[in-house]
Amino acid sequence: MAHFDDARQQLVDDLHQVLTDMEELVRAVATDSKEKVAGLKPRAEAAILRARARIADLEGTLEAGAARRLHAADSYAHKNPWQTAGVAAGLGAAIGAILGALIARR
Repeated sequence: MAHFDDARQQLVDDLHQVLTDMEELVRAVATDSKEKVAGLKPRAEAAILRARARIADLEGTLEAGAARRLHAADSYAHKNPWQTAGVAAGLGAAIGAILGALIARR
């Protein structure tokens, strides 16, 4: 989970940098300073590439975590079929009751 938090914070930092660079680029374009625009363009592109890499890393972390949880749930269901069926039935009944109450209100 710490890796996820680190990756998330890095992504947030990179996105802030992208926004800062884009704001500077827009201001430079507005003042028509071609030298400043030329200098900001590589910085903005690098920030975008870093943000994309962080998003890919975060996505991989989330997918790996989801796969582990799915495997753990599947393993539990195979080891405890009656408990799993009971929980599923309870959730189904609760959802049915909620939907029934919502439909009855109309």
